[in-house]
Amino acid sequence: MKGNAWKAFGIMVGLLFTQQSYSQYSPSADSVYRISKKAGDWQLRSWSTTGWPHPEYHWTNGAAYAGLLAFAQEKQDTVYFDFLKHIGRDLNWNSGPARSMADDYCVAQTFAQLSVIFHEPAWIHPFHSQADSILSRPHTESLEFKDGIVAREWAWCDALFMGPPAFAFLETATKDLKYLDSACAWWWKTTDYLYDKNEHLYYRDSRFFGQHEKNGSKVFWSRGNGWVMAGLVRMMENMPAEYPDKPRFEKLYRDMAEKIIQLQQPDGTWHASLLDPLHYPAKETSGTGFFCYALAWGIHHGMLKKAVYLPSVLKAWAALSGSVHEDGKLGNVQQIGEKPETVSADDTESYGVGAFLLAGSEVLRIVNR
Repeated sequence: MKGNAWKAFGIMVGLLFTQQSYSQYSPSADSVYRISKKAGDWQLRSWSTTGWPHPEYHWTNGAAYAGLLAFAQEKQDTVYFDFLKHIGRDLNWNSGPARSMADDYCVAQTFAQLSVIFHEPAWIHPFHSQADSILSRPHTESLEFKDGIVAREWAWCDALFMGPPAFAFLETATKDLKYLDSACAWWWKTTDYLYDKNEHLYYRDSRFFGQHEKNGSKVFWSRGNGWVMAGLVRMMENMPAEYPDKPRFEKLYRDMAEKIIQLQQPDGTWHASLLDPLHYPAKETSGTGFFCYALAWGIHHGMLKKAVYLPSVLKAWAALSGSVHEDGKLGNVQQIGEKPETVSADDTESYGVGAFLLAGSEVLRIVNR
């Protein structure tokens, strides 16, 4: 099944779930809060008791901070707010040492948000200067994945979560549109290179052009596309209502959302390989968390039809919640990588928890309505 047939099938499946049938998966606001808090608390406890597997500025943790902050904002959780302010002070509000590498300034999006929430513009000054330096670069190189291009350009799809939102949240903090304008221009440079307009999915990077899965399909990595969709909504969240480029982002978002719900598996998750799920049969929660977040955001903001997309969100949330261990550890998180790989129930990583908390924060907004 492909093309218009897939589209019709996806819409039909969504419409088959009437409002009455939502109750099969629909959680209470209290249950969403409790399981989210349980996973977030586990992550903080893990860092405190077993140490930091990666530096505090690392992109893995940057994604976790994004989730912690979203949850803190939704529930006014002072413990999480205080923790994130502590991280900022530990780092003197600086991002990582690779100053033009998107992974290393992923944390800046959290710093920018905190500076707005707590009316502390000094907290974003270091990234403000760093961003000006990045803007001064030509950004004219090819995005072919070689010669250390990742240190200078957004040449891999994960970067669309790490980099663009940092500039977008900086624009919100400073009210200077040049940061959003530049992020949009570079977003479309990456999209023109890595986005498959027929599949409505992103290749991870140029090394995957022409590669195929065991079933003959193209290689599209779940978490990679999850990074993109999460980055998309975080970009749109910072766009003024009449921003000229907003309709283009909205179209890309809707096209991807329509494709993504067609690829959700019966277990409620998206497996590591989007087009070859049978060869990667395990549940995978990091890509699923980002998809759940992005789709729930679209429902909450009126961009996606509730009748079509809410069943997918609720099934995903049920699968995510079922992957939280008794002690709060989130399992089934594919480990650090760049392509579809195997995953087990015991695998976890902080970016998976970040995706889970982003999803939980948006699901809370839906069920609280």
